[in-house]
Amino acid sequence: AAEGGVTFRDLADAYPLGGDLTTAGRTEEIVGRCLQGRREQYVVATKCFAPMGPRPWDMGNSRRHIMDAVDASLRRIGTDWIALYQLHFDDPGVPLDEPLGALAALVHAGKVRYVGCSNFLAYRLARALGRSDALGLARFVSVQPRYNLLFREFERELLPLCLEEGIGVIPYNPIAGGMLSGKHDRSQPPEEGTRFTLGNAAKPNTDRYWHDNVFDTDDELTAIAAEAGLALPTLAVAWTLQHPAVTSPIVGASRPEQLAATLAAVDTVLDAYLVARLDTLTAAYRRGDAAR
Repeated sequence: AAEGGVTFRDLADAYPLGGDLTTAGRTEEIVGRCLQGRREQYVVATKCFAPMGPRPWDMGNSRRHIMDAVDASLRRIGTDWIALYQLHFDDPGVPLDEPLGALAALVHAGKVRYVGCSNFLAYRLARALGRSDALGLARFVSVQPRYNLLFREFERELLPLCLEEGIGVIPYNPIAGGMLSGKHDRSQPPEEGTRFTLGNAAKPNTDRYWHDNVFDTDDELTAIAAEAGLALPTLAVAWTLQHPAVTSPIVGASRPEQLAATLAAVDTVLDAYLVARLDTLTAAYRRGDAAR
């Protein structure tokens, strides 16, 4: 990733994905070791919300948990400040003013430079921005939604809101958990080691994407990519990048060689005709009424 020019590192305290309490924090530790002596060359982001221990206060968006979580992340990463600190999920059990106040305190203390959120619905992001403005608190500068050719529902409200409010959009899942890699076969069980078999990440990804209609769309997208002379992951990430609200999609890889196709999207420009074909093919995934 570094050799490919990637300077943004998006983490979460609960990662690695698909793990449990015995592995939580390991990704921050690994990346922290990689960044030693080169910390100033990268923008490091991380998140809190997921359970980090067995007690009720070891999770969620309470002030107590946020304060505990950020200090633990700082230790694991081996730094004294985090560029972007995000709420990994919305927490309906905690009034928004509480996490917003905690995040503002972290900015004031210098532990965090900017704050953002992930997996927030448009109305909750709008409310959070309104409360921050009313209370004079640090505002969310970014949101991290799931967004790809097979899940476009956030185009309806969240992305227009972000354009209007100047909120950076750093979408995850641009190749749909690997479904848009073109390597999966509906006649076979999911391949071991993919997100469709990975611990507690297996069921959510299977529920989202392992359906006949998705495979049908995937087949058509593969054909369009081949016609355009592109690898399917390159096409998928380039399509995500062309949306005016998107700042940078978050790409992941299990092996270094998998990065080539996704990073190629940075230099790939899709013409208007190709974008229109893709939009028409995947329109049902924008409305949320794709038949299964």
